[in-house]
Amino acid sequence: MRILAAPLGLLLNLIYGFVGNYGIAIIVFTVIVKCCMYPLYSKQIKSTARMADEQPKVIALQNKYKDDKETLNAKLMELYEQENYNPMSGCLPMIIQMPIIFGLFALLRNPILYMGSSTELLLAVHDSFLWIKDLSQPDLWVLPLAAGFSTFISFSQTQMQQAGTEAGNAPSMKIMKYIFPVMIVFMGRSFPAGLTIYWFMNTVIQIFFNLHLNKVKRKLREGGENKGKKKKIKQ
Repeated sequence: MRILAAPLGLLLNLIYGFVGNYGIAIIVFTVIVKCCMYPLYSKQIKSTARMADEQPKVIALQNKYKDDKETLNAKLMELYEQENYNPMSGCLPMIIQMPIIFGLFALLRNPILYMGSSTELLLAVHDSFLWIKDLSQPDLWVLPLAAGFSTFISFSQTQMQQAGTEAGNAPSMKIMKYIFPVMIVFMGRSFPAGLTIYWFMNTVIQIFFNLHLNKVKRKLREGGENKGKKKKIKQ
């Protein structure tokens, strides 16, 4: 993760040079990184919307050829080709995002290692911010609870976006909606406050992204329905 954490550390160091406070630098840093990743989120949501639209046809084929997997796979490939849809297209944005996220965590868990070891930076990591006296130490309640709550909202939105797909309907998804935010609360109580600020801001921005992308998803579905009606009229 050093390969990704090092350039991210340079960016955070540059932002800190402008704002002069480590807490504010983390917030600005989170906004910049999240906005740069927006095209990936957008592509993933559009792919999820396409998957939900194709799901009834997929289920019909699965029921029809449940005892013949070879024919089922051939029919599914034929369907995807006919609809000009790649079922793996939604995975690529996630694959690209994961190394970046791991790099961010490595950076914010040990910022001095990647930002530099000057006396100014050593002191900056221990800056106070709002009610937090030292950003290098855990905040035991407020930030972890805020991070857990924002994670729950973001997770719920994701579940709604995936409604109608196998992933969205999976029982594990419903369970994780409650377990994951609780895990975030407990992890937030042990992580440096700077890292928990990043997670909280990251999920808050994601919530606003989801609200916007839901509108995009609705437009895509309306466009798909209109195309379907036009096809029926032509027939």
